[in-house]
Amino acid sequence: MTLSQCFRARHLILAAVLTTSLGLVNVANAQQQSFLVDLSSRTATPLGTLGATFTTATTPLGINDAGQVVGLSYTANNVQRAFITGPGGMGMRDIGTLEGERGYSTAEDINDAGQVVGSSSFGGFGVRAFITGPGGTGMRDLGTLSENEHLSHAYGINRAGQVVGISTQGGFASHAFITGSDGVGMRDLGITLLGEDSKVTGINDVGQVIGNSHSGTSYATRAFITGPDGMGMIDLGTLGGDETKAWGINDVGQVAGYSTTASGASHAFITGPNGVGMTDLGTLGGWSSYAHGINDAGQVVGQSVMKWPYPDAGTGLHAFITGSNGVGMTDLNSLVELPAGVVLTDAVDINNAGQVLVNATTAVPAIPEPQSYALLLAGLTLFGFMAARNGKVLDSRQ
Repeated sequence: MTLSQCFRARHLILAAVLTTSLGLVNVANAQQQSFLVDLSSRTATPLGTLGATFTTATTPLGINDAGQVVGLSYTANNVQRAFITGPGGMGMRDIGTLEGERGYSTAEDINDAGQVVGSSSFGGFGVRAFITGPGGTGMRDLGTLSENEHLSHAYGINRAGQVVGISTQGGFASHAFITGSDGVGMRDLGITLLGEDSKVTGINDVGQVIGNSHSGTSYATRAFITGPDGMGMIDLGTLGGDETKAWGINDVGQVAGYSTTASGASHAFITGPNGVGMTDLGTLGGWSSYAHGINDAGQVVGQSVMKWPYPDAGTGLHAFITGSNGVGMTDLNSLVELPAGVVLTDAVDINNAGQVLVNATTAVPAIPEPQSYALLLAGLTLFGFMAARNGKVLDSRQ
């Protein structure tokens, strides 16, 4: 599992603990599935797996304008592998690894030429960033910032093939890097905002890089944007709280992510061009929201956590989409024809054709049993611990 997966998923894990604790979902019957949603046809196409039969086997992470999807899925032998699909999310193919059949890998992003970046096991004990050729063929090791290091991850790629990611540098601290065209030449992005390490999450076609800088002493995280070719690092600010995370950037430099507010809740945001000015996108239900992707029109997608009591299927999590420039947050479930019982819970990314990567849950309501109250107490205890540690409600992290 890559670091970015963990970052994106932590608030989902916490929400799942609370949901299960409340006894609102029949866990035995709950199913999770990933879809490619096409807004023009109002359809949701299942992405499938690489052979595994369990319902959480596929995690989509990136999409290009042709609708080719990349991410991770599990094989019939339960091995985690990077995948790529054809246009429209059809036909999933294993990209392979840097160490053959025994290895594991994850694909994080894809450009319009079909070049894929991610990370793969390497040499039995290391993990290395990779890039492929067009169409997801031919995996190449990108190396690390230091020849003595063994860890690097690639998280984003632009039209020119510039790759951004992280590499360990001098021990366990991670530094953001950028490459030249076609993944050639890895350069340390240098100074961080909070003095410890930095993690990048995306790059646009002019080479503006976004990411998050972390302080290990305070656990604070602040989002940043750079100028073209990764030059200069600017703090994006917050919505009144202490922390901000950036997850998506478009070609004019609008950034989407989420920030703590003065009340401590996390709200999705969008900035203006070049990361200037932060606008609170609000929520669908009044609690928290998280933006995960943005296209060139400024349509933002993500997840909103609904108010208690959870209104449907026991999930309490709904995927959202906005109009251009982040205007008007709408429940994605209202825009798509879905099978009975399916709830779109999290929108991961969106392309310029209006195709959205979405995770969904099919849940069967259940009457709480006595033991569920003990689970509720355990869930709330975990909630309090994580909120105190992170300084915010249900914020993921990196």
